[in-house]
Amino acid sequence: MEALHAPWRIDYILSPKVPAADGEASLFTRIARSSDDEGNLVIARARSCYAVLNAYPYNGGHLMVVPYRQTSGLDDLGDDELLDLMKLLRRCQAALRTVMKPHGFNVGINLGKVAGAGIVEHLHIHVVPRWDGDTNFMPVIAGTSVVPEALADIAAKLRAALAAQTA
Repeated sequence: MEALHAPWRIDYILSPKVPAADGEASLFTRIARSSDDEGNLVIARARSCYAVLNAYPYNGGHLMVVPYRQTSGLDDLGDDELLDLMKLLRRCQAALRTVMKPHGFNVGINLGKVAGAGIVEHLHIHVVPRWDGDTNFMPVIAGTSVVPEALADIAAKLRAALAAQTA
């Protein structure tokens, strides 16, 4: 039997999951403030939010749309921020359709630790492209997903597709 490996996931699995201390910026806030979009896998920025590829994806193209303002829930966001999030989410789905040609999407928000939020203190919307037959023995039995393309390459293609939307 041949073994397939997804070594990028182990760093996330083994890393401590410590929420940001009071007054400390979350990972998403640090990315929002950074100018290293390529290094952070940021694929688009809008007025009040940005989109970033998940560094430890469940599926190729798994990205998140994140408000710049750190908040743990939807209630703290203004109407303009909510609209910005949804518009960027829609643009990202269109870019994913162009670049990766998925058959569908899982779009979701995990609010609170018990709901599965990995970064509890900073709301983010997951966008996971899905394909017919992508749930096979790897995630079901082996607990591993295979991402066939480097994240930096996916990010570059999505940036180009998003830039083409505004051209």
